[in-house]
Amino acid sequence: MRFCSAIQVTFALVIACGAASAAADNARAQYLGSFTWQMDRPWFGGWSGIEMSADGRQMTAITDRGHLMSARVRHEDDQIAAIQPGPIRRLKASTGKYLTGSTLDSEGLVVSPDGQYFVSFEGVARVARYDTPTATATALPRASDFRRFENNRALEALAMDESGYLFAVPEIADDADEITVFVLKKGAWSIPFTLDGGGGFLPVGADFGPGGRFYLLERSWNIFGFRTRLRRWTLVDGRPQQEELLVKTRTGTHDNLEGVSIWADPQGRTRITMISDDNYMFFQRTELVEYAVTE
Repeated sequence: MRFCSAIQVTFALVIACGAASAAADNARAQYLGSFTWQMDRPWFGGWSGIEMSADGRQMTAITDRGHLMSARVRHEDDQIAAIQPGPIRRLKASTGKYLTGSTLDSEGLVVSPDGQYFVSFEGVARVARYDTPTATATALPRASDFRRFENNRALEALAMDESGYLFAVPEIADDADEITVFVLKKGAWSIPFTLDGGGGFLPVGADFGPGGRFYLLERSWNIFGFRTRLRRWTLVDGRPQQEELLVKTRTGTHDNLEGVSIWADPQGRTRITMISDDNYMFFQRTELVEYAVTE
């Protein structure tokens, strides 16, 4: 989701004062560190989705303007020390033309075990498959519910489970503060369950981690900055059980974290890597943030 309003002027004045002194209010996860990623390129910024390789040495990230990049990640002393970017690719429509206008606003990203790319969109709410980063899009079926989503409040989060089923989550909660989870199985979308919302947080990213647990990244914001919450569930017979709060931060602790990837690090911990969307604003930053959970 993009934030482009006059309120950002106020945000620019207060973030410098508030961010440095803010502290994380974590539940189970241990904060490891943050890495500010910078590149002097006109397209750089707006990172909304991330996928880490199983060993944490490779990442693939997507911007909300349809740019896809893979990069090498180097860790030192349990923290990200450097990112070596690869080629940048622009996503194409099924016609072979580059995405523009209402077909843009790419948000969620999945890289499947067989190397396919799945992307969820907020402009025209949909999910598309790409066989390679330079391939034309293959449109997946659209649920009728997708057509009712508001602009900039659609399919923000995307994840794939061990069976290859796609889970898509819009950046909204219903009147009962329930979060709807859509699942694509055998060519059709269904709603197998909803999740409790609460606290003013809304979904922005999702992933499945070791053990098949479902992780949901959520965000709240005001003129003083952003808050982050990360929860996970064990799915039992397709239903969410054993909700755990892993991360909950105070305002200004991190930037606008939108993408999340879960992987197992060499120490056997569940590693959480998140990336921020800087909205192409000079007073924000592209930040990779990592936490770890010792099971």
